[in-house]
Amino acid sequence: MINLSNFSSIFIANWKLNGNIQFIDKYYENLLVNPKNCTVVCSPNIYLNRLKNNNINLFTGAQDVSQFNEGAYTGEISANMLSDEKINFCLVGHSERRQLFNESNEVINAKTSNLINNDIIPVICIGETLEEKETNLTKKVLAKQINESIPDGCNFENSIIAYEPIWAIGTGLTPSLDEIEEVHSFIKSINLKFERFKVLYGGSVKVSNSKDINKLDNVDGCLIGGSSLKIDEFNLIIS
Repeated sequence: MINLSNFSSIFIANWKLNGNIQFIDKYYENLLVNPKNCTVVCSPNIYLNRLKNNNINLFTGAQDVSQFNEGAYTGEISANMLSDEKINFCLVGHSERRQLFNESNEVINAKTSNLINNDIIPVICIGETLEEKETNLTKKVLAKQINESIPDGCNFENSIIAYEPIWAIGTGLTPSLDEIEEVHSFIKSINLKFERFKVLYGGSVKVSNSKDINKLDNVDGCLIGGSSLKIDEFNLIIS
């Protein structure tokens, strides 16, 4: 498993349902990896074996994994299959999986356990809706997601948490820097266990705000969606 303590910051590109062979080839021709940071690219599963991986500071990540290890589950991909392909990271519990595919905290917990058991680092996504934010439920929602989604086997060496306010994903809206710092500090204080976890921020991360976000004391990198598809922008963010 990757030693997360080797990196001051971790940047994860989430391409979502985007990309093709030409896009991938051009992307890696122009990608400028910062040696001080960890860069992870998460593509659709069909392209995982085409992604570049130097096993130093550039790694491959999946966007999802099955909660099952094997069986009659058509279309699913298990953690041990990802391990066979030498995948290092995997997103779990992304808001789109929670909202569009009705994934529960319990399902995310099972997926996370499977990944850890196969030496793959889970990136456990949490976040609140706009309605929850406006009714001052952010911390209650996040605490519930963390406590129910993260199994006992998780620790700061084998898992990452990503805070993605749902209302900020793809909207161009972002919390203030003070709000981001407050939430990240809260996440790390929910339990002593989480104090040393790397916590990434995601939600409309772009060139214009990434530098300030990454200067925050309790932010350990970013999970980047739309801007990760534009290689020139992504290079500036990870630099």
